[in-house]
Amino acid sequence: MCGIALIVSGIEIDSSHFTESPRCAPLESLPCEGGIHGELLFIGATLQLRGLSPVAQPLSDALQNVLVYNGEIFGGIHVSSHNNDTEILMENLGSCCSCFSHEGTGSSCASLGGQESVPELLSRVRGPWALIYWQDSSNTLWFGRDAFGRRSLLVHWPTSHDSRFLLSSVSPSFIQQSHDVADESGKFGVNFWEELPCDIYSVSIYPHKDHGYLIGEVKKHEWSDSKLRKLMTWERTAIEPIPVATVYQYDMEELLFNPASLNSMPVEASQKVLMALKESMMRRSSSNRIFQVLNERARAAPVGVLFSGGLDSMIIAALLHDCISSEYEIDLLNVSFDGEMAPDRISAREGLKELQKIGPSRRWNLVEIDADLRNILAETKHVMTLISPAKTYMDLNIGIALWLASEGDGWLHDSSCAGNKRIRYKSMSRILLVGSGADEQCAGYGRHRSKFRNASWQGLHEEMKLGIQRIWKRNLGRDDRCIADNAKEARFPFLDEDVIRTLLDIPLWEIANLHLPSGTGDKMILREVARLLGLHTAAGLPKQAIQFGSRVARESNKINFGSNRAANQASAGSVVIHTPTM
Repeated sequence: MCGIALIVSGIEIDSSHFTESPRCAPLESLPCEGGIHGELLFIGATLQLRGLSPVAQPLSDALQNVLVYNGEIFGGIHVSSHNNDTEILMENLGSCCSCFSHEGTGSSCASLGGQESVPELLSRVRGPWALIYWQDSSNTLWFGRDAFGRRSLLVHWPTSHDSRFLLSSVSPSFIQQSHDVADESGKFGVNFWEELPCDIYSVSIYPHKDHGYLIGEVKKHEWSDSKLRKLMTWERTAIEPIPVATVYQYDMEELLFNPASLNSMPVEASQKVLMALKESMMRRSSSNRIFQVLNERARAAPVGVLFSGGLDSMIIAALLHDCISSEYEIDLLNVSFDGEMAPDRISAREGLKELQKIGPSRRWNLVEIDADLRNILAETKHVMTLISPAKTYMDLNIGIALWLASEGDGWLHDSSCAGNKRIRYKSMSRILLVGSGADEQCAGYGRHRSKFRNASWQGLHEEMKLGIQRIWKRNLGRDDRCIADNAKEARFPFLDEDVIRTLLDIPLWEIANLHLPSGTGDKMILREVARLLGLHTAAGLPKQAIQFGSRVARESNKINFGSNRAANQASAGSVVIHTPTM
């Protein structure tokens, strides 16, 4: 597992002034014999992808500061092609002042010609990250994750049952607790671990005035970057179409019966999105040198795609083709729980043909990963620990599909063999591109259509806003843990800060038009991007979630509920798993 962790002992964590602190009970005093002391144990086990030589974590400097960092810096702090971003971040953190960010004062050390604070520095970082940092000069522990939660970081706040304060990228099995832990009022259902909300936090540690123990006061800090705060509020420039002077006019019946007529619409907006996505892809694939371990396949794919053959993964694959040299292969990782019959396997094979047309000189490896839930019971139990604190059958179905796909152990069709024989293949890609965020930002889910039907454009906007603002809790932490467990790094091109900003600057009716049928009006802007890339077949594909496209949900329903029908009647996707299954 790639990630970071911290175990705090001998320090009473006081979050009474932290208004969003969950269920933090008063602890017993921790008297110290022979002086006041506490312990902070830092753990770092990260997958290094940048720099010319390995950098071991935890990282410490001459000032006795300590850092564990799991992420990528794609902007905000300059990192040259030969540098390691963890080292560069450590240098910048070491230059920060020992104060907080002067929140609410309108000034800071930096604005007065001095050093910037830790929150001010972290607010500038662009890209996915989670970190834990000890600033020795102020006796302050800093921790947090990026504003959209693209890297996992879990927290265990101290309780009367377990007084430790813990941070971890994953919920380790050796301290895994039951989901049915009682809270302070005796109510059951409290998780030992929970997703840390996407903010910057500090714990100022000092000796208690009257007793011989250390206390740590928790505080949450605001993001100081105004552009980032604007993205987080997720306000769009235009929501309701203007009936008389619309941006473009079109015949509704023409679109309903001839979706190809969308090609006649102005493409200025889709070209902006295409440009933003290309730049996002460059940052995630080839703008920085990747530290690579030599392997026997010199042309092995350094970057892979979690691939269903659907709209989002096809766009990602086509953009990746434009961003890396044609000498490299590209691995397209496709998982199926129903062999050749799964919808995602069918669309992946069709998608491969379309990619081969736009990139005939490229070696495209469609890695077909076949699975049977009845034969992977041990793996399923392992994935249960990875998805925690998520705990529904839907989370498990998505988690096991992502875990198997990212492992990359499957089959290739060898066209050089008679009968196009399949051969074993293990992907060596250490970076995996994932389409998360496309549906939330471009109205790709069924709930968007339902909300639009009931509450029109404003209701659609509010539903999309809700989706993007809770994606850290519902999706990204879980997905990051499942992929990172295979020593792979998930990167999310659609969740790049500039892509989010570009989409928000476009009127909602140019993003999607849910008056139109599925496969046409949903994610309309991305369908036009696909056409600009030459992906005309993919541009018309309807949404198919991974748990349904791979048919893992169907197989899970049979095992755990007896049939799909029984599972549907029980709303199986939202049912909480109380005991090991499958």
